[in-house]
Amino acid sequence: MRIVCFSKQGVCLVLCLCVMMLGSAVLKAQKGTAVLTQTIKGQVVDQESQQPVIGANILVEQTDPLQGAGTDENGYFRIENVPVGRYTLRISCIGYDDALLQELVVGAGKEVELNIRLSEVLVQMDEVVVKGQKMQGTPLNDMASLSARSFSVEQTKRYAAAINDPARMAMSFAGVSTGDDGNNQIIIRGNSPKSLLWRMEGIEIPNPNHFGNEGSSGGGVSALSANVLSNSDFFTGAFPAEYGNATSGVFDLKLRRGNNEKREYAIQAGFLGLDVAAEGPIGEAGGASYLANYRYSTLAILGEIGVLDNESGVPEFQDAAFKLHFPLSGNNHLSVWGMGGLSTQRFQDETERFNFHSDRAALGLNYRYFTDANTYLEGILSYSANRVSDEYSYKKKLLEGEENFVNQALRASLIYNRKINTQHTLRAGLIGSQLKFDLFNEVRDSLESEIRIDQAGNTALMQAYAQWKYRVSPVLTLNAGLHGAVLALNANYAIEPRLGLRWNVAPGQALSAGLGLHSRPDAISVYFAQVQVADELVQPNKDLSLNKAAHAVLGYERRIGESWRVQTEVYYQHLYEVPIGTATATDSSLLYDSWINKVDGFVADSLVSDGTGRNYGLEVTVEKFFNGGFYFLSTTSLYRSLYTPRQGEERSTRFDGRFVQNVLAGKEWKVGRNQSNILGANIRAIWAGGNRYTPVDLAASQAAGEARYDWSRAYEEQLPDYFRFDLRFSYSKNRRNTTSTFSLDIQNVSNRQNAFTRYYDEDTSSVKTITQLGLTPVFNYRLEF
Repeated sequence: MRIVCFSKQGVCLVLCLCVMMLGSAVLKAQKGTAVLTQTIKGQVVDQESQQPVIGANILVEQTDPLQGAGTDENGYFRIENVPVGRYTLRISCIGYDDALLQELVVGAGKEVELNIRLSEVLVQMDEVVVKGQKMQGTPLNDMASLSARSFSVEQTKRYAAAINDPARMAMSFAGVSTGDDGNNQIIIRGNSPKSLLWRMEGIEIPNPNHFGNEGSSGGGVSALSANVLSNSDFFTGAFPAEYGNATSGVFDLKLRRGNNEKREYAIQAGFLGLDVAAEGPIGEAGGASYLANYRYSTLAILGEIGVLDNESGVPEFQDAAFKLHFPLSGNNHLSVWGMGGLSTQRFQDETERFNFHSDRAALGLNYRYFTDANTYLEGILSYSANRVSDEYSYKKKLLEGEENFVNQALRASLIYNRKINTQHTLRAGLIGSQLKFDLFNEVRDSLESEIRIDQAGNTALMQAYAQWKYRVSPVLTLNAGLHGAVLALNANYAIEPRLGLRWNVAPGQALSAGLGLHSRPDAISVYFAQVQVADELVQPNKDLSLNKAAHAVLGYERRIGESWRVQTEVYYQHLYEVPIGTATATDSSLLYDSWINKVDGFVADSLVSDGTGRNYGLEVTVEKFFNGGFYFLSTTSLYRSLYTPRQGEERSTRFDGRFVQNVLAGKEWKVGRNQSNILGANIRAIWAGGNRYTPVDLAASQAAGEARYDWSRAYEEQLPDYFRFDLRFSYSKNRRNTTSTFSLDIQNVSNRQNAFTRYYDEDTSSVKTITQLGLTPVFNYRLEF
């Protein structure tokens, strides 16, 4: 990823523009002292069958008098004239477990639309009914047993330093760490960030982040706007059988539906970009709907008007997303959705030049058809593409080169879901991915040119799965499944059994366990890397196996009342068939390194799938959900991440930080004449083990005039501990039909110069340290109407 610093003058101008926009909005807004209200509406469906739940009761707690509504024959409800504020919803229905929905923000600018899922009560043969309650944080996927949690879009907006980015928000969860302030790639339980799967609307998508490199899973800025996201799931291990092509974790993202009754808009301006969002009915109100969002980089705008120089490394980006939803008869529905983003960074001076592009797009169509009251089929068809290209020149080294990696995928998925009865649910599916690629990388110096890859073609990845949910008793649930994958390029395959168990041993207490095998192929560019052998170019990596990981997890969860949760998990992961150097390798990096340590996907070396690794650890989460104007989250992760290279001696991976401690808290106050405005303060503190690195061989570097590393000590050195403290302040002003929110994120308040890595400086012939981001203010203004 290429991102460099930009001028302080540009930053100041952005801040001034934000303040001016805020002032203008405040001056133009309507005045009034009447109580401001809004509508809460949505649909309640059965968790397993997705059929409407008729006669469910929805109560809005904290209202006086108590407000609520019941669902109609299609499962829809509508509660009007709810005073603006934050509420808890309690959902109940005869024959179903109750559900509790906390942290619900009701503002004057937009209606609140919800999709709520209820689990049917399991009745024992003696007709004794044991009712449970679905609590906040429970994953949306009913096949998940542990190492999973749902997250809300409101959390991505509220958490300090999250700045509307799901990946940066997830960095506060147990088992997650990061080694780079300038990148949102996440390290899950010591695994490489490139082993993460991104899904949207039930199907895989390319890396949804700006400025991502080939084979990476993160980037400098998220290309997903919080305006279009709905509540989603995040998995850190032992995930259900329907998730393939991942060995560390899964982001399972959902897009929300647009308002199908009235048109609503949102405008957002801040340090990162200018957003415009719109939603509303298509045709007659109450039927189909649309939702769309577009964002353009603030820094790119400053470059266009000449305030900043676009050739000075200013990161420029734009992105868009949409969803069209069409309800059909019989609860069937059709949706069309898409997302895409373009990102560019250019730099040129007397000694260096580069022109970097990182683009991505995905377009999908989902059709869900109910064959009967308990069975549905869902077909998903998607097309996606991503491109990473770079042209560069370093005059001091007489080195230049170019690369262009284009990957396209046409995917089709068919899902069969049947709720056999209250105890048994079966879900099975097929996923076919036609992968097309055009890959090129060339490096040139004063003596020769080396083409490391030049390949175009296509291949396929086929996946199939089946999973079974068995509610053995009201307190015991078994989730079992099998996933299979085969890569047509070399016919390598994996058969992956999965098993999950959850036992509610007492009210508010649960024990859980999970086992599973998981696999993921490397980036296609790895398989086609070219290596010079004698007088010919060969492609030695074509037969690499799928990377594989075996997960084992045990968990204990304790709910204290309706707002507190304590959760502990211990895990062990065995990684195998990992690419490492060949048995005849002589290069020291191939002897002592492993593909486990890579954060992106291309290298021109001969590799074989003989490597192994292991991760193990303990995680503790103490969480108070947002209730009574306050929330709290503490996550503690103690872990080891180890690998065995060709040399044969087990050693720490580059991700073996050994511990991460996060503490988050937030408080809101109702202010204003009618208590309709909200003032919020949020904090986050993180303390973690420093990045690991391979030390520079100073003597060899001085003799060569460029960096040389002591690979016999690969990742033995560790930088000082990482510490950062972040603050977020927000103020939301509700007026009739509008909500204005002004927020300020102050990242790294103490301006601590956390070390990022150490490198060899050719100008001074010495080893120097690169530090991470210092104090960084991020302003944002949002208007909903």
